[in-house]
Amino acid sequence: MSETTAAELLAACLEQEGVEYVFGLPGEEMEALLFTLEESDVTFVPTRHEQGAAFMADVHGRLTGEAGVCLATLGPGATNLLTGVADAHLDKSPVVAITAQGGLERLHKESHQALDVVGMFEPITKWNAQLTNPSIVHESVRKAFKTAEYEKPGATHLELPEDIAGKETAVEPLPMRERVRTVPPDAPSVDRLSTELAGASRPVVITGNGAVRTHAAQALRTFIEETGIPAVSTYMGKGAVSDAMPQSLFTLDSGPDNESLEAIHRADLVVSVGFDIAEHDPAAWDLTETPLVHIDTEPAEVYEAYNPAVEIVANIGRTLRDVTERCRAEDLRFDADWYEPLRNAIVDDLERTPSPEAPFTVRNVLPVLREAMEPDDVLVSDVGSHKMAIARHFPTYEPNTCVISNGLATMGIAVPGGVAADLAVDANVVAATGDGGFLMNAAEIETATRLGCAFTIIVFDDDDYGLISEKQRSHTGNSVGTELTNPDFVTFADSFGIDGYRPTTRAELDEALGDAIGDGMSLIEIPIA
Repeated sequence: MSETTAAELLAACLEQEGVEYVFGLPGEEMEALLFTLEESDVTFVPTRHEQGAAFMADVHGRLTGEAGVCLATLGPGATNLLTGVADAHLDKSPVVAITAQGGLERLHKESHQALDVVGMFEPITKWNAQLTNPSIVHESVRKAFKTAEYEKPGATHLELPEDIAGKETAVEPLPMRERVRTVPPDAPSVDRLSTELAGASRPVVITGNGAVRTHAAQALRTFIEETGIPAVSTYMGKGAVSDAMPQSLFTLDSGPDNESLEAIHRADLVVSVGFDIAEHDPAAWDLTETPLVHIDTEPAEVYEAYNPAVEIVANIGRTLRDVTERCRAEDLRFDADWYEPLRNAIVDDLERTPSPEAPFTVRNVLPVLREAMEPDDVLVSDVGSHKMAIARHFPTYEPNTCVISNGLATMGIAVPGGVAADLAVDANVVAATGDGGFLMNAAEIETATRLGCAFTIIVFDDDDYGLISEKQRSHTGNSVGTELTNPDFVTFADSFGIDGYRPTTRAELDEALGDAIGDGMSLIEIPIA
C-alpha cells in the first residue's frame, strides 16, 4: 500500500465524511493540512476570527444535522475557537473542531504558544484527543464525527501536532457507517404515558430543542392535532409545532401576561418532548404537584424543579407515534376550552399594529419582518434583548427556521451564523442582531461577500447592551457599564460593498425589507427607541 502523510490522511478522512466546508484561520503549524485541503474536495473557508469559524460550524451542524468543521492554529487560535465550540456543546449542535499544535518534542516544557489545548477542550466536548501517531488518524476522525453526530450531538476536538502532520502511514480512511440509532420505546413506558394521559383533563406539551433536532416535528404535530393537547415551545424548540396550529401556545414567556406559563400552571399533566435544562430553567414552572413525563433520547438531569414521574428514553418520533396510536385507539381527545382564551390573548397581542408614527421597538418591528419572510425562510438571532422579543413574539412555522442559541447564549453568533445558514439552505436568510453583538463579529461580512453569500443583516441599534440594562434597572432602577457608541452602520455596510438601509418610518421599513430580503447581501440599521 502507498503511504500518505497524516495531514493527507486527515484531509482524505474529511472527504470520506462528506465534509463540504472547513471554516477557520490559517496558521504556520497547520500548513501541511491547508495545502492538502487545497487539493481535496473540501473547501477551506478562511474567516476573519476563529470564533466566527466556530459559530459557522455550529449553525451548519444545527441546520443540517451533519457535523460542521472548524479549524484553528495552536495557542491563541485555539483559545479564540473555544467559545463557539462551547456554544455548540450546550446547544447540542454537531461540530468537529481541529487545532494545530507544536511538535511533540517541545510539549514537555514551556514553549512558544504552547498550551494544553486538549485539556482546555475537555469540559466543552463529548470527546477530544491529540493525534500522536499518523496511524491513528483514520480511527480518530471517524470517532470524532460519529460521537459529534449521535444523539445527543455536540462538539468533538482533534489536535494535530506539527511534526505528526508530516509523518507517513499506510492506513486509509474508514468508511462512513449508519448513524447510531435511538431505540424505540418499550411497551410498559408507552402504557404508563397512556395511563397518565387518560387520567388528565388539562395536559400540556413542552417542546424542546430535541424535537427539532431529531426530526420529530411531524410526529409531534400529529400527536397534538389528534389529541387536542396544547404545546408550549422553548426558544430552541420553535417551529417543531407550527404557531399557525390552534394548539400552539407559542413559546415560554409568550403573551402580555405570560399566558404560556399560565397554561403550564393550570395543567394537570406536563409532557416534555426533547427538553434540555440548559435551554431554560424550569423552576418557574412549579411542577411540585403536577405529574411530569420526560420524553427524550437521554434521561433527565437530576434537578428538584424537574423531577419526572415517568421517563421514556427512546426515539422521540417513534414514541410520539406509538402514543398517538394508543390515544387514537382509546378515542382520547381533550377539550380545548381551557387553553383557547390563553392562545387568543397571545394572538391578539401579536397582531397588535402600532401606529405608523410610533417609534421603532424590536417588538413592533417583528410583525413587519414576519410578513416580509416566507414560512421556510431562516431567521438567525443573536443574543440580547432582541432575542427575547424574537423568542416570544416571532411566529415560527417550520423547524429550524428560527435559530436561537439558548444553551450557552453567546453574543456575536448572528453574522457568522448567517454565513453558515446561507450556505446550508436554499431559503432566504435574515441575521438579526443588536449593535453590541453585531460588532463582535461584523468582520465576517467580508467572509460573506467573498463567498458570494446573499442574506440580510438587521441591526437593532440602541447604543446599549440593552438586555443587561433592562435587568439592572429592574433590580436597582439604574444601569451601569452598558452604554455604547457606534459607527454609521450604513456607511459601514457600504465599506464592504453591500447595500445599507436606515428606515425611519414604517413605510420605509416595509420598503427596505422588501428590497433587501432575497436580493444579495444587505444591512438594515433600525434605530430603537
